[in-house]
Amino acid sequence: MTDTAKPKLAVYKFSSCDGCQLSLLNLEDELLDLVGAVEIAYFLEARRKTLPPPYDIGLVEGSISTPEEEQRIHQIRRDCKYLVAIGACATSGGIQALRNWARLDDYAEAVYAKPEYLHTLETATPVAAHVFVDFELRGCPVNAQQLLELICAKLIGRKPNIATHSVCIECKRLGYPCVMVSASKPCLGPITNAGCGALCPSCGRACYGCFGPMEQPNIASLGDHLMQDQHVDARGMKRMLRSFNGYLEPFKQASDHYERLES
Repeated sequence: MTDTAKPKLAVYKFSSCDGCQLSLLNLEDELLDLVGAVEIAYFLEARRKTLPPPYDIGLVEGSISTPEEEQRIHQIRRDCKYLVAIGACATSGGIQALRNWARLDDYAEAVYAKPEYLHTLETATPVAAHVFVDFELRGCPVNAQQLLELICAKLIGRKPNIATHSVCIECKRLGYPCVMVSASKPCLGPITNAGCGALCPSCGRACYGCFGPMEQPNIASLGDHLMQDQHVDARGMKRMLRSFNGYLEPFKQASDHYERLES
């Protein structure tokens, strides 16, 4: 990249629902400002025209679920100077990673008339399980403002300011009543990373962990509280932890523990 050229941005999709790409498109007016600062070189969700690599920033949505995707992510890593995994699928494997606890053939035979036509991996895994990732943004979908903050920070050469505290902090700052205390609802807010703006608690609903575990989550303590005071059994704890981010190690280890308690 020359001093006068704009940085080239590439956006890729793997096994996912496109929601994180739509978060970027939904920035609307801010997206116009972004287009003034970067050149969108590859973004099939937004435009047909593409420019060849290398790219300065690459955003990857989706988990790695097929042999073709496994090969393609390595090429993308070579094409991008700075690679970012965006959203729950790219950072944890997403909902599709639930099959990692089951027998893939059972699912395929139940859903597809001719499962032998499927070409898929036994597991769905995050991007970082295959290549080095420079940064990860959590969420289902990713927080559009965090995505914008990340890109802008990279453009000016500073560290992105992305929250690492729990959803509980967001609830307190916004003045929302604690749904665990006021409504006795089993909530994952104490162990879930902030970024959603406490969306579910704002509606009186318990957090269900769509931004994944915060740094050093005390899952055992929350589990003790939910099982003793909220009457959640081991199976309920396992199911709460195995959702969007169930294959991230803190949630995975804890859910495996509660699964053992079921028997």
